[in-house]
Amino acid sequence: MFDVVVAGAGPTGWALASHCARYGLRVAVLDPAPERRWPATYGGWADELEFLPGSTIAARPSQTRVITRANQRVDRDYLILRNAGLARWLREDTVERISASASGVRTGPHGVTIELAGGRQLASAVAVDATGYARALSGGPVRGARTEQTAFGLVFPEAVVAELVEPGSAVLMDWRPAPNATGGTASFCYGVPVGTGQVLVEETSLAKRPALPYQPLRERLAARLATAGVRTAQALRTERVRIPLDLPLPRGPVLGFGVAAGLVHPATGYGLASALQLAEPVAAAIAGGLPNPAAANSAAGAVLWPNRARSVHALRRYGLRALRRMSGAELAVFFEVFFGMDQPTQRAYLSGRDDLLGTLAAMRAIYADSPSALRRRLSGGMLPMISRAAG
Repeated sequence: MFDVVVAGAGPTGWALASHCARYGLRVAVLDPAPERRWPATYGGWADELEFLPGSTIAARPSQTRVITRANQRVDRDYLILRNAGLARWLREDTVERISASASGVRTGPHGVTIELAGGRQLASAVAVDATGYARALSGGPVRGARTEQTAFGLVFPEAVVAELVEPGSAVLMDWRPAPNATGGTASFCYGVPVGTGQVLVEETSLAKRPALPYQPLRERLAARLATAGVRTAQALRTERVRIPLDLPLPRGPVLGFGVAAGLVHPATGYGLASALQLAEPVAAAIAGGLPNPAAANSAAGAVLWPNRARSVHALRRYGLRALRRMSGAELAVFFEVFFGMDQPTQRAYLSGRDDLLGTLAAMRAIYADSPSALRRRLSGGMLPMISRAAG
């Protein structure tokens, strides 16, 4: 019998599994390919990831910019991760690898039994669902349309796209419309160095329900590139992104982690840094609660979702709904206001997952600094919700 079985072999699953193993627990990672390559490009704020070793960093841009109606410099360092280095750092040798898919889970007084495709069963005191949107152990994909962030990207040699992304720098958002943008759904261009002299250029739909398909994003990106004299045929590889932004917080006997636990920031799509930060304290809570499975799950859940974090999450979900209602022009104004605020205020909203006072202050500041037309868009329920959270 295992102490902990983690379903899902992405960075978040491996982070929690390895930390649990370092607490002396018997741990397994369950995935059809436990040591699979991670194809996504992961970025995040340097101050959230300062515990990572240098071997996990692919690029640290010298400057990060946001282009709205103005060209704004973001006074906060940004990182792009090196997935191979991150995998080497996260994958603990003592964690057992089980190459299989989960088909179901049964709970009992002594833990859980995970049913595998083909009939095999695994017994564990604690089961963790780190399978992302699939939620293989915690109910499956949520029914109905969800709000999702989607993106289509291409990787080029940096010299090829230097007109769009200055070498060594990053463009977090470029809200200037693509030349062929039609249909009323806004998107922005994201451009970052990814190491070895290469740059990812990505057309991104921030939040839409249902999601904006890849094809219009591909066409908009091609049009942006064409204005800079770049052909898509010059790309070295392709990247597609789909991030659910409004999954419900987990309930039940299986512990969620990462995307499956709702750790994605509802208004930005970022979530890896939070999961990496939480992996060690969640593992400590599990270890401290065992051998009692219920106590271990309860302790880990309290670390993941204390009351303040739940309140902040509710405020961020409101922010997501407000962003979803905005036109492209309104989004450009909104982010011009947001990135014009001081860095602590920005950080509170972007990174303070349990900073209720900081999040409230940031939302008030956004509202106060916005022009009247944008205030009207923001005001539908914003002030009452802030008042309830503050109370």
